Amino acid sequence: MPTIKDIAAACGVSIATVSKALNGHDDVAEKTKNLVKNAAREMGYTPNSQAQALKTNKTYNLGVLFSDNAGRGLTHTYFSQVLDGFKVYVEKYGYDVTFIGPRFGNRRLTYLEHAKTRGFDGICIVCVDSFEEPMIKELSLGGYPIVTVDYAYPGFPAVLSDNKAGMRTLVNYAYSMGHKKIAYIYGDKSDVTSERVAAYLETLEELGVDVNPSYLVEGLYIQTEVTEALTAKLLNLANPPTCIIMPDDFAAMGGLNAIGKRGLKVPEDISIIGYDGVKLSEVIRPPLTTFRQDAHKIGAEAAKRLISDIKKEPHAARVLTVSGEIIHGESVGPVKV
Repeated sequence: MPTIKDIAAACGVSIATVSKALNGHDDVAEKTKNLVKNAAREMGYTPNSQAQALKTNKTYNLGVLFSDNAGRGLTHTYFSQVLDGFKVYVEKYGYDVTFIGPRFGNRRLTYLEHAKTRGFDGICIVCVDSFEEPMIKELSLGGYPIVTVDYAYPGFPAVLSDNKAGMRTLVNYAYSMGHKKIAYIYGDKSDVTSERVAAYLETLEELGVDVNPSYLVEGLYIQTEVTEALTAKLLNLANPPTCIIMPDDFAAMGGLNAIGKRGLKVPEDISIIGYDGVKLSEVIRPPLTTFRQDAHKIGAEAAKRLISDIKKEPHAARVLTVSGEIIHGESVGPVKV
């Protein structure tokens, strides 16, 4: 395998010049940089990551803790888009991404022990459930540059989706279509869920709509079977809702199944609303009215803030809230008289 010494000999420059050229230093002429980079590419040179780590005290490896007690993993469409946005951004700056888990080979480790074993430069924490789990809290106190998604630890940068604005937008839209009997099947217990439930209740109160306790139902994210069963229960009420807000777009398919089995049609007989705005919402029939979270931007902004902290560079907002937008599909119609 070619070395920096080989490239220096081929280009007729010093080893120090090759090192500076490959690392983009300003004190090397652009012509020399191009010469060195072309030679390195033609010779098939790749940097030795272990040697670089010893020299710079950096591994260029970022840890991602994606915690999901329900075991849905990257099938959770929203979080898979967040993590893709994170990965695409950090790779532009030469970083690799490694997932943090409770095992390292055959050994069981805490998240912090895993991070120390890998020698991460920084860590992104993304939780579907709770950031208050003991191992996650231990990791947050481990001394690493950390960024969080949809949760703000004091002292760390965080990127949040505007969940309250999203839910308020959806409830207001349903109300504008004449709906006052608006049910909400909410997802797993988390800070995100708490924000959405609070916004649902607050918006109905502001609109002067009495909250029917039977219309607020605990469900699970991206679980079609659970949502189907809960939708059926709502339809069985003596005074059923005219509009149901689902936990997310994927779970909404379960709601559609329950409605179809009753011989009812969406939106002619009942309206439904999704959440997340993933591609699925556009292809199911009828296309969902939903709230699109800018998941890719959330991931990219988390990456941007983490790299800034690693480089000890200032960034404007320690906590950034990313807005989304309502997508007007065909699943909400005027109240049937």
